[in-house]
Amino acid sequence: MKIKTLSSQRFPTTLPWMLPIVLVLLFVAVLIWLPWQAQRMETNERQEQLIADTLWVEQALQFQLNRHQESLSNIAEDFASGKVSVEVLKARLNLYATNNHEIGELALWDARDKLVASNIESGTKSPPNSLIEALQSNANFTQKLRKASCVKSQQQVANLYCRFPLFSDVTYLASVTVSYRLQTLLDETVPWWFAQENEISLLDQDEKILAKRAAAGAGKNVYTHNRALDFPQLSLNLHTNSTKAEPKLLSNLLVVSVVLLSLGLVWSLIALWRDINRRLQAEGALRKEAMFRAAMENSLITGLRARDMEGRLTYVNPSFCKMLGFPAEELIGKLPPMPYWAPEEITEYENRFAQILTGTVQPEGFETIYQRANGERFPVLIYESPLVDENGKQTGWMSSILDVSELKRAQELSRQQEEKLHQNARLATMGEMASMLAHELNQPLAAISSYATGALNILKQSDQVNTLSLSDALEKTTQQAQRAAQVIRSVHQFVKKREASRALFHIQTLLQSVMPLIALQSQSAHIHVQYQIDPDLPEVFGDQVLIEQVILNLTRNAIEAMHDVAYAKRQMQIHAHVIADPHLPHSRSLLVQVIDQGHGIAPEVAEQLFSPFFSTKATGMGMGLNICRTAIEFHGGSLKYRANPAGGTVFEFTLPCDAQKNDLHKK
Repeated sequence: MKIKTLSSQRFPTTLPWMLPIVLVLLFVAVLIWLPWQAQRMETNERQEQLIADTLWVEQALQFQLNRHQESLSNIAEDFASGKVSVEVLKARLNLYATNNHEIGELALWDARDKLVASNIESGTKSPPNSLIEALQSNANFTQKLRKASCVKSQQQVANLYCRFPLFSDVTYLASVTVSYRLQTLLDETVPWWFAQENEISLLDQDEKILAKRAAAGAGKNVYTHNRALDFPQLSLNLHTNSTKAEPKLLSNLLVVSVVLLSLGLVWSLIALWRDINRRLQAEGALRKEAMFRAAMENSLITGLRARDMEGRLTYVNPSFCKMLGFPAEELIGKLPPMPYWAPEEITEYENRFAQILTGTVQPEGFETIYQRANGERFPVLIYESPLVDENGKQTGWMSSILDVSELKRAQELSRQQEEKLHQNARLATMGEMASMLAHELNQPLAAISSYATGALNILKQSDQVNTLSLSDALEKTTQQAQRAAQVIRSVHQFVKKREASRALFHIQTLLQSVMPLIALQSQSAHIHVQYQIDPDLPEVFGDQVLIEQVILNLTRNAIEAMHDVAYAKRQMQIHAHVIADPHLPHSRSLLVQVIDQGHGIAPEVAEQLFSPFFSTKATGMGMGLNICRTAIEFHGGSLKYRANPAGGTVFEFTLPCDAQKNDLHKK
């Protein structure tokens, strides 16, 4: 009992003393633990921050290299598809190497591993030699040239050589070789703030330093991190060594500042990562939009072109290039006159372009003639509309062009078929007239023969002619002859449909009336017609309809004669002049000439040119020139032909002027 009493008496006296000691020890422990914990947390934070920063640098390097690979593959794809020439390809390689300092050598190889273009000037060390020297020891690269591969150089300056092949399905098309300056790659890609706090190194598999960036000195080997950079058939290490020493026991304010700075850095990384993702998404959407637009434009059969306010071509689609036979490179940037303008239509193009510049052009389409790269002319239908930017300001014009050659050909075929139907109808009518003429003339001719025989018998049977009987027979013969003549006149009236009517008329008025018909014939054959008509020509006394028919017949023959000649020579001229009449002194005649540059007239054809039923055409009747000469001679003139010195034939006819109208009227 005494022991318990002593124990119970001591405990209450020692407890108040022990509690402060425990509290002090706890406080000291807390004071010791808090800086240690803060140091540990700072160490962990620094290590984690270093890992995050190293991961960001790795992503930046990979992004830069992937961007180069994608851009170079696009260049190789343009070459393989034939979209660019070697000169343009070399210029693009030079420009790409100039804009990206980390790139040293660029070279493009074709399917036979032959060098096509590079950014190395002639006289310097060529890319294939330097590449082979750097990669000679790598068996994978030399044995598998058709696979993507990368190797490091063995030279004093560390370079990375890569080859990116291009395939279509399983077909090897081309490849691009590129050398990266690893030191420049680090300098260009690693941000300055990261290099101020860390030593960045690229190491090979043997831990040999290939490139290093240390803006703030060597690292302290306290906070380090390694990340593997994987390349085709090659792996490098990205080594980060922080320049920071172990954290000291700092005040909370400094710790808070470091935490805030770390949070700001993390926020900037997140913002940068988000910006990169948005940019990648925007590039992907833009790429899809461009592919969709290209697919849509390639599927069109309508030619499209865009011009600026000066008339310079700024865009053409593949259908327009295919229609003309010119590549887009030869059209983009061109100012009028355009290479697809036909020389004989230059005036029309310039007038139309002037109307566009002044804004007086109508929105509906118009027809004109274009010229292909091989010189062939073809008709097109063009619709123009203004190009307006997002501010509502006009920046140029957009045109849609339709090749209407097939439509014109169908219309011409329809017209020819209709002409054949009319010709067949006329032939059938002529056959019916001939049959009717034979039937109607048979009876009166038979009667004439009978009466003539009876008259002869009367004369033979009697020495003294029975005057009354003979007179009666001859009178009946006359009646039957008149009946036959009446039948012939009736058929003739039916065939010719009208009587010839001569009167005074002006040749200018006649030519103006037939110009639309001549233009209609020449337009379908792409023939340019020129007129040379003297002013104040005298009047002509004759049948205007017959002269019109002569001119139309001669122009149609001229057009058909130039069907197979080159487009540049398809020129037809119509002249009208006053000349002295060689047959009548002090008299004048009107000379009309139809001049073509066709195949000419062969000597064997010239002998029978004006003969009836002679024709060199498979469907011709051989009556055209014969009728023309008859009509001209009917007017007191003459129809002749001669060879054209420039090639082709000159058909010309003369008509007496109004001074001879009284003589003709008497005839």
